[in-house]
Amino acid sequence: MSETTVKQLAEVVGTPVDRLLEQFAEAGLSKDGPDAVVDDQEKFRLLQHLRETHGKKPSSDPATQPRTVTLKRTQHSQVRQTTTGPGGQLRKRTVSVEVRRAKTYVKRPQQADIDADRAVAEEARKALEDLARARQADEERIHAVDAKRRDAEAERRRQAEEEAQRAAEEEAARKAVEEEVARKAAEEELARKEAETQAKAKASVVPGRAKPERAKPDRAKAGRGDRGGRESRYGREELHVASDKSGKRRGKPARRERGVRPSTSEHGFTRPTAPVVREVTIPETLTVAELAQKMAVKAAEVIKCMMQMGVMATINQVLDQETASLVVEEMGHKPKLVSDIDIEATLQSTAEGDVEKRRRPPVVTIMGHVDHGKTSLLDFIRRSKVADGEAGGITQHIGAYHVETDRGMVTFLDTPGHEAFTAMRARGAKATDIVVLVVAADDGVMPQTIEAVQHSKAGGVPLVVAVNKIDKSDADPDRVKQELSKYEVIPEEWGGETQFVHVSAKTGEGVEQLLESILLQAEVMELEAPFDGPARGVVLESRLDKGRGPVATVLVQSGVLRRGDVLLTGSEFGRVRALFDENGAAVQSVGPSMPAEVLGLSGTPNAGDEVAVHEDERKVREIALFRQGKFREVRLAKAQAAKLENVFSQMESGAAKDLNVVIKADVQGSVEALRDALTKLSTDEVRVRVVASGVGGITESDVNLAVASQAVMFGFNVRADGSARRLAADSGVDLRYYSVIYDIIEDVRQALTGMLSPEMREEIIGLAEVRDVFRSPKFGAIAGCLVMEGVVKRNNPIRVLRDNVVIFEGELESLRRFKDDVNEVRAGTECGIGVKNYNDVKPGDQIEVYERIKVQREL
Repeated sequence: MSETTVKQLAEVVGTPVDRLLEQFAEAGLSKDGPDAVVDDQEKFRLLQHLRETHGKKPSSDPATQPRTVTLKRTQHSQVRQTTTGPGGQLRKRTVSVEVRRAKTYVKRPQQADIDADRAVAEEARKALEDLARARQADEERIHAVDAKRRDAEAERRRQAEEEAQRAAEEEAARKAVEEEVARKAAEEELARKEAETQAKAKASVVPGRAKPERAKPDRAKAGRGDRGGRESRYGREELHVASDKSGKRRGKPARRERGVRPSTSEHGFTRPTAPVVREVTIPETLTVAELAQKMAVKAAEVIKCMMQMGVMATINQVLDQETASLVVEEMGHKPKLVSDIDIEATLQSTAEGDVEKRRRPPVVTIMGHVDHGKTSLLDFIRRSKVADGEAGGITQHIGAYHVETDRGMVTFLDTPGHEAFTAMRARGAKATDIVVLVVAADDGVMPQTIEAVQHSKAGGVPLVVAVNKIDKSDADPDRVKQELSKYEVIPEEWGGETQFVHVSAKTGEGVEQLLESILLQAEVMELEAPFDGPARGVVLESRLDKGRGPVATVLVQSGVLRRGDVLLTGSEFGRVRALFDENGAAVQSVGPSMPAEVLGLSGTPNAGDEVAVHEDERKVREIALFRQGKFREVRLAKAQAAKLENVFSQMESGAAKDLNVVIKADVQGSVEALRDALTKLSTDEVRVRVVASGVGGITESDVNLAVASQAVMFGFNVRADGSARRLAADSGVDLRYYSVIYDIIEDVRQALTGMLSPEMREEIIGLAEVRDVFRSPKFGAIAGCLVMEGVVKRNNPIRVLRDNVVIFEGELESLRRFKDDVNEVRAGTECGIGVKNYNDVKPGDQIEVYERIKVQREL
């Protein structure tokens, strides 16, 4: 704990010593003089006293109390709501709204008090800074001591480990020397015994001719120089015919006792006693050469093993996963099957490293119902005329724009509002940070408005409501708030968390306030992204340009996208050849939260696909081709399943009628929206089958496909070239052009309605009661009837009812009025009715006459 004197503290704080002693006395701390010691606890007590004195905390002294007065006001109002009750009845209910307001009045102090307060605050600040510096110095000193202690301990551990390792090496060397000495002694003893054995054998074979033992040394000495004999260190002579001391004779290898090492100290290669078992990773497809490399064997061995298994293969033959696993098990290794996700994870596992993150602009999505002014509002912000170029007055693409404001940059995504573009709006909500919900003040909440609220809540994206068209005479912003409150969108003035801004896209009223609300929400969210490293993002839209090829609109979410980068998005890949902003100007790089058009991909990716930049172009190509193969397999499987479903459905309910269509559009998002909208029109009896769909103009291959499948061709914002038009006219293909999605849906609905079989309805036209039954030799039983209701006609089918139960269905054989045959008999008239093929008519029965009517059905 650091201790200072009163004099030192006065110098640090910058106040006289006498004044500081008085403040200590007021705080209840007695100090004798300038040399009195002040500890940290007394400093805190003095600081607390100064705070209480200057209004930081309520005190009993009236002079130190804050001179403020707070007035609170509560206002009650009522809001009427109309709801739909059971049975579709409209009910009105009244909701009480309570608004609480508080206003505080502060009496301004005198200038002298203000100066005094400032002086005291400055003293307190300096004291706190001095205390913080002292604490920081203590912490740094403690950290330094700890670091030295840790370094010393680490050095001691390292030295101990080195000493232990050195001792182990010395012990191993000593044991090796002892073993070598023992081995040499054993070899010499073995050689001596062999020499003695040979000498005894010679002596026993030729008795009497053995030379005296004393002559052996002389003969040995005499032959030393010629035969290379030398004296061993044990005093015995070693005689070697060969100069290399190998102990071998010509043509015969020398015998060596088992377990005895050679005389040299060098270690040779030792063959492993147990086989090496490896874990071999096997993808879905690989070649024989790749499999041999994974098992660390030659390809010839793998081919030999496969031939023994009954499979003929070459080094470049591609094996499937099951066959490769059997080969690996046959060769004694363990197979490890790798799934598709693991294959694609080889690129995803590339670490970006520790990249510094900085504040990035927010990405804002404009959502709302059709014709509520979304694009017009964005048009006013951008000072351009985007809405003038939209077909039918509605937006049918995802537009991405960035806007420079006084407080920073904002990126806007304009999504369509028609219900057919639900998937496009969902993709916009996933790629955004803030959602601006545009609601017309004169129209209120509509179905697509509710859908936009659901998308934003599902994605966890904050919502800002822009009540548009407030300049109209019938505008009612409070109605919008009431209707949105049903879906848990509560305004801030009602105690909620959603900002409501009243704007007018026509006059520009409230637009600045809307931008401020967006930037305020972005500051609260603290949006950050790395501005270095490989780029990652999402595809907003893609199209096929006739002159430039596939063009994709990409929103960069992290990193920097540059020209020349290798991109992978979905099943498409390529190198970025050019980058353009939303105005068509060429740029060299694009940072986070910025949209750009990318040229150079192999095809048009799907909207919503992730975009990633990688360095290995070969690996990117392999992954893209792998995904394309999997896509073809899935599509083939779906086609086969569809065929089976068609067979079973035709067996159960008869053959259904199909309307085959071929769709070509300008962008990928429109293709998806049209496909989903037309498919939803299908029923159990008539169905819409999209034979093919794509991006770009209509070509001859598209017309040939339509001819082969007997399909209708729809061109959405695209046209057919000259050869395709001639082929369509010659082949009789129905080729239609559209620019508004409503027209396509309505025409297809009418076509499906015409394909529906008419519905047969039965309508009762007359009812007669049997009063008596007469027998006729010609007609059998004749019922004498009285027509009770409607009219009885001769050629209409009838039913015979007994006790209101149908007992017979058939037709009339005769209808007479007295003796005359008549075609019809009306109510209140008697007649005779002969029922064909039925003679069991009894008095009291009823004869019901009806007719069948064809009614055209509708979807």
